[in-house]
Amino acid sequence: MHCSYFDAGRCRSCTHMGRPYEEQLAGKQLHCQTLLAGHPDLEWLPPVASQESGFRNKAKMVIGGTAQNPTIGILDADGHGVDLRKCGVCSPGLRAVFPVLAGFIRRNRLTPYDVPKRSGELKHIIVTESPDGDIMLRLVLRSEQLLPRIRKNLPELLAILPQVKVVSVNLLPEHKAVLEGDREILLTEQSTLEMRVNDVNLHLRPQSFFQTNTEMAAALYRQGREWVSELAPATVWDLYCGVGGFALHCAGPARTVTGIEFSSEAIVSARLSSDEAGLQGMDFEAGDATAFALAAKGSPDLVIVNPPRRGIGKELCGWLESSDVQHVVYSSCNAQSLARDLAALPSFTARRARVLDMFPQTTHYEVMVLLERAA
Repeated sequence: MHCSYFDAGRCRSCTHMGRPYEEQLAGKQLHCQTLLAGHPDLEWLPPVASQESGFRNKAKMVIGGTAQNPTIGILDADGHGVDLRKCGVCSPGLRAVFPVLAGFIRRNRLTPYDVPKRSGELKHIIVTESPDGDIMLRLVLRSEQLLPRIRKNLPELLAILPQVKVVSVNLLPEHKAVLEGDREILLTEQSTLEMRVNDVNLHLRPQSFFQTNTEMAAALYRQGREWVSELAPATVWDLYCGVGGFALHCAGPARTVTGIEFSSEAIVSARLSSDEAGLQGMDFEAGDATAFALAAKGSPDLVIVNPPRRGIGKELCGWLESSDVQHVVYSSCNAQSLARDLAALPSFTARRARVLDMFPQTTHYEVMVLLERAA
């Protein structure tokens, strides 16, 4: 894949842009195998390749420029907007809405936030597309000043973009380098975006996390389901469960599955998906994964962990070591923290691993490892 923005030096976010894709994937496989070289019993399954372009289902775009001439993309080193509305890693469905959103900003005088001057209102737009082509739109504002104007003119936008099903305003009053604030104001009757992944219908609320590559997320959940089905545990914990992707894929008639996630919004989504599917033996609770494990009276047969980049850490590793857990399915977006966590789990043997290229054109990838308690 080649990108005119990258070639012109306007955006360097995709550090592997222009490299042959086969070379990218082989490099990620080698990187991961090198980091986990201390596990000689590890069987490496073939890596899972992604589409090279158009794979992102979510775009977090900074709004720059002026209300009359807004930019949708990133900021340069001086804090000025760089327009990337034709970004090739975004899905065609996302790219189709950017010009319409630019027109909405212009017609309704939604003043972009000027970072150097600390003035203006509209900071970011966060757009997510479902596998069915439906869209969730979030507008990140500094204050409620533009809210009445957005409410009044939203029907006009929805008439032009009928695929937009969920719209919200997120408030980020602070001047700091984050994408969103804590307060979300829903503007549509529909509150969740349905994400149909494999045979599971997930529900994504505005502040819930979901993998940015739907195709790779589906492969990730299929691999987890395959390993769990093969082991047939009676009890499963899905720690860092998000909207329930792994947990819902691993549901079974003779199995209890407990999902733990810090985000209460994600837990609402997971429960909705479970109830809608009529699943039995499912329990989702909002809370800290490590605190939940440390406070539990017993332990399950199998634990699934899908932590943020920092990994699961010493405390949870220590609990797993002292528990009766027989198997762990570890899904990691950072092989370095994964390697560190595996070193803190000497009672477990890494049996199988698989690299999934969640983030083409970058150095990042997802890796899944199946751990078994040593005899």
